[in-house]
Amino acid sequence: MTSPIPLAHATPDEADITAALRVLRSGRLVQGPEVAAFETEFAALVDGRECVAVNSGTSALWLSLLALGIGPGNEVVLPAFTFAGTAAAVRLTGAACVFADIDPRTFCLDAAAAAAAVGPRTAALLPVHLYGHPAAMHDLVPLARRHGLALVEDAAQAHDAALDGRPVGGFGDAAAFSFYPTKNMQAVEGGLVATAGPELAGALRLLRNHGAQERYRHERVGTNARMSDVNAAIARSQLRRLDERTTIRRRNADRLDAALADVPGVITAWTAPGARHVRHQYTIRVREAALSRDEFARALSALGIGNAVHYPVPLHRSPAYRDALDLPHTDRAAAEVLSLPVHPHLSESDLDRIAGAVTALARGKKATT
Repeated sequence: MTSPIPLAHATPDEADITAALRVLRSGRLVQGPEVAAFETEFAALVDGRECVAVNSGTSALWLSLLALGIGPGNEVVLPAFTFAGTAAAVRLTGAACVFADIDPRTFCLDAAAAAAAVGPRTAALLPVHLYGHPAAMHDLVPLARRHGLALVEDAAQAHDAALDGRPVGGFGDAAAFSFYPTKNMQAVEGGLVATAGPELAGALRLLRNHGAQERYRHERVGTNARMSDVNAAIARSQLRRLDERTTIRRRNADRLDAALADVPGVITAWTAPGARHVRHQYTIRVREAALSRDEFARALSALGIGNAVHYPVPLHRSPAYRDALDLPHTDRAAAEVLSLPVHPHLSESDLDRIAGAVTALARGKKATT
């Protein structure tokens, strides 16, 4: 029987396990030298910006907004086509979400739609570099400046992505990264904020540690959002191999692009000029194929090929964030997108199986693997 092909490969390797064991045996487990070293090393990926490690990507977004003074009475413009953590971070500050439509080619926040959504209470823009593709920062940065808005990048899926040679994480006042197991690099769990300056970094360091710079002296109300040294050690191990693994991801995506280019009913991802897409997800659109998107997904699963819909219910249609907005590109994407395996552990035969199955199903033929 042919082995299943998982959508993602989240298992730490021996180097990660060795790094974690080294820290566990050291007894320095929380907010120690490994965290500091990771912050310094990750800074090289974001133009040397000062970095603050935290316990999750959601915390990275939430604390960034708090540190920038976002709170009750404010509005934040963001896409509805994203993971719920993006919107949750806004709502947890007490601010309101204002959803804007996406660019149907990149799935990222459309700059014209964002501009139309800016109002008198808007305090920040929160673009998402979805699937590893940079948002239109060359348009969003000037928009934020014109209106005096904070700009926070949701870079949870975009480690090492870039636009016109400038790294994602180097555009906004702050940028939030995630190291969840399925990301391009992981820490089992964790997050990090790349900041535009030391003042913001200082505020984040207080917020992640109960508002205290020294023990029992609390400068402001904070929380426990610290990254452990075990997580940081794994993240450092993963960071050393990020470039190699990203190269393989991109090569795998290019191979799938070539194989699926002329398949009827399948639309492969577009990469904007000047964008470095790091292919966190390999996401196609299923449109007017022999099967519906959901039938397509079930058929692939039956063949042992992992897949997922990111995201089937856009946030403006979710109960917690419901808003009676007309976001046609968002709604259409939610009905058509399907993510396929692209991770660096795929073999050539795996890629051939994926492409062959997608091609057969799109043409209404019985696929076998």
